[in-house]
Amino acid sequence: MARKLHHILVFFISFSFKEARLQLKKINKKRRVLPGFGLTFGFSILYIGFFIFLPISMLFLNTFDIGWTKFFKIVTDPRVMMSYKISFGTAFMAAIINAVFGLLIAWVLVRYKFPGKRIVDAFIDLPFALPTAVAGITLTTLYSQEGWVGKFFSFKIAYTPLGIIIALTFIGLPFVVRMVQPVLENFQTEVEEAAASLGANRFQIFWKVIFPGILPALLTGFSLAFARSLGEYGSVVFISGNMPMKTEITPLLIMTKLEQYDYAGATALAVVLLIISFLLLLIISIFQRYANRAFDLEGGKN
Repeated sequence: MARKLHHILVFFISFSFKEARLQLKKINKKRRVLPGFGLTFGFSILYIGFFIFLPISMLFLNTFDIGWTKFFKIVTDPRVMMSYKISFGTAFMAAIINAVFGLLIAWVLVRYKFPGKRIVDAFIDLPFALPTAVAGITLTTLYSQEGWVGKFFSFKIAYTPLGIIIALTFIGLPFVVRMVQPVLENFQTEVEEAAASLGANRFQIFWKVIFPGILPALLTGFSLAFARSLGEYGSVVFISGNMPMKTEITPLLIMTKLEQYDYAGATALAVVLLIISFLLLLIISIFQRYANRAFDLEGGKN
């Protein structure tokens, strides 16, 4: 394994500096306006290769060592399959909720003035700074059957998939708000006034004029919140209850296997989570690019 790691590292370093030399030669020939592109490009490739591609490649290499038969046996275990369902289902629902309410919060922060607006705006970033374990303990205390909020409901919130969704919504909300907010701030109000002067009502102005412009940013915020929720562990592990086949998420199973020194099983689950996440984010990225292109075409027509 050490030899494989050495070969991969040497490959990325040699590729990076080779690419840098090629780019420098092109710069000398074409005399680009921006100097140093080749060198910075080479260092960028080296940085990405060392901190992103190298760990991911080692993850796949460790998985391949166990063989395909054992790999499929691990990743298709009924308990593991249920954890996939819970992880992706709750992450998707939390991202949908964040997309809706994140858009509303961003709209209020941009379009309206009210007392304490700056305080509310600062509170949006609180989940970024708050340790996830603290968030999990706080949410569990609030939404348990004896908690301040949970005691008012006739059904359980903590230790159920609903509790997981609440925790994931809490940690994913800032991604949507901070992606949509700058777009709304830079949106030209003259376009809305022109639509109103042509007889459009408020709903038509929002749906036909504003929403297409913020859709790419909304999709980006959704994908970031979704990706963040898939890998969340600290806040979920407390409020979920960790009951197998009911509230057990895949990151928790990975941690359990690591604690049992089952590194092959942990990496196998991590690879499946990584592949499915990448495919879903790729689909979202394609939709985002399509929305960008459609909005640019409509803008050109207008």
